Amino acid sequence: MSTACSYTCRVAVLRWPLTAFTVAIVGIVVCAFTHPAAAQAAAPAELPSAPAHSVGLVADDGARVVNQTVVAPRMVDLAITSPALGSVQTVRLLLPPDWDTRPASRWPVLYLLHGCCDDYQSWTRSTDVAQLSADTDVLVVMPEAGRAGYYSNWLNGPAWETFHLVEVRQLLERGFRASTRRAIAGLSMGGFGAMSYSTRNPGMFKAAAAYSGRLDTTYNQESIRQVQDIVSSQDHVDPDALWGDPVRNADVWAAHNPYDHAGRLRGTQLYIYAGTGQPGPLDAPGTAADPAERLANEESTRMVARLGRLGIPVTAELTDAGTHSWPYWQRALHASFPMLMRAIGAQTAMATSPPP
Repeated sequence: MSTACSYTCRVAVLRWPLTAFTVAIVGIVVCAFTHPAAAQAAAPAELPSAPAHSVGLVADDGARVVNQTVVAPRMVDLAITSPALGSVQTVRLLLPPDWDTRPASRWPVLYLLHGCCDDYQSWTRSTDVAQLSADTDVLVVMPEAGRAGYYSNWLNGPAWETFHLVEVRQLLERGFRASTRRAIAGLSMGGFGAMSYSTRNPGMFKAAAAYSGRLDTTYNQESIRQVQDIVSSQDHVDPDALWGDPVRNADVWAAHNPYDHAGRLRGTQLYIYAGTGQPGPLDAPGTAADPAERLANEESTRMVARLGRLGIPVTAELTDAGTHSWPYWQRALHASFPMLMRAIGAQTAMATSPPP
């Protein structure tokens, strides 16, 4: 079922299988309440070699790569000491399959952001992103964001936005041939991050996708309370440490709210998915209704409507049943991946394969 006005509304009909791959290094974040899946599909046999000189790469503020670990074919973990965070954090990369054979190329970049209470390993652990990107000339970047870091510079630190968009970006441009053609996608808290980073940094990303994202964090008291509950649930952190008190610091909350700055997304290709919160075809029998997904759907629906009023095109999938869980996020990743790749000029197997 499709409708079209100043934006496009589509209902996904494809059902994608779920796979997973487990791995270990340091880590911490996806506000999932989810069911991680089973074993990652095999990657290509040949292993592109990460740059031997990446350890020691330095960003302008002194952020530095201090360790590099090859985890699997194409998969590399970088340990980065970050002045913005005051700690060492990990970024996982999936190298383009032609990395070794095109040593002069600069690669389009896809940032994939995890959700609350998970970490940088979650995308490769719980989806088939390695297989999905195996024939695509894209550098996939999956950074640590803290269990509830909320993709923000907190009032008194840590500065996650600076880590991701300054330190990590500079290190990848200097050592991994990352280009300025960037797309960004994320789920739940990471969906918020994808849209917040795009509105706070207009033009930095050519495309943005949010899966079950928190896109209007001041929509109502439930929206505000969910942000604060997530922050305070992690190590008993003061919820006001993020953006301050929602009333006294309303300007700071607004500055980070994608809904309030939707107009800055003009010119960015957009995809927004959220299930209704009712159990759907990818849920196990007996699954209960999911209030987290219901709220994500309400906020996403408001965001899509606002974009429509502003005349900003968006592909939205908001009417299907579905819970706040990995099978739906994998399906949304598959549904949005061709658009994300087109926006940054990355060639995918889907785009180059002959029609059936």
